[in-house]
Amino acid sequence: MSELKLIPPTDPRVLTAIAPFKDDMLKEENFKDRKELSDKMFEVMFKYGGIGLSANQVGLPFNMFVMGGHPQLENGMKLTCFNPMIISASDETVMMKEGCLTFPFIFLNIKRPRKVVVKYEDEKGDLQEGHLDGMMSRIFQHEYDHMLGRTFTEHVSKFKYDLAKKKAEKEIEKFKKLQQK
Repeated sequence: MSELKLIPPTDPRVLTAIAPFKDDMLKEENFKDRKELSDKMFEVMFKYGGIGLSANQVGLPFNMFVMGGHPQLENGMKLTCFNPMIISASDETVMMKEGCLTFPFIFLNIKRPRKVVVKYEDEKGDLQEGHLDGMMSRIFQHEYDHMLGRTFTEHVSKFKYDLAKKKAEKEIEKFKKLQQK
């Protein structure tokens, strides 16, 4: 298994819906089991400072993502979600700023349902159902979009996305200047 790295937003693997996951797919990418994949995904997510990471963001063809693991989110709750599904969503929506590891320094105000009922298989292969609220709900919805080949940029107008890209470019320049000091 080679080191997992984030792929750019222009890579077609980020923008393609993912087929259902089956355990025999792991061998093709040199993973021995779901747990090893999950551990590696969390390692990459934490390395880049994320709170969620989908397999296609690191070029893997798996219908799975990891999320959570931060003390301020549900006391550090971690979820590994294979073949995730959103069963229902609340009518109540919340507008919140979101970022994405695939789009560094870009933050967009996105409106999403506050609560979702979800199903997924965990790292042991057991079917789980969750009733998520707040940030965990938002993260699940964001990562689930990746499973469908969608990104958070599709939830805003081109104008708002372009403004956010310009702001991101300025932030990246500031960051580069700090690194040179």
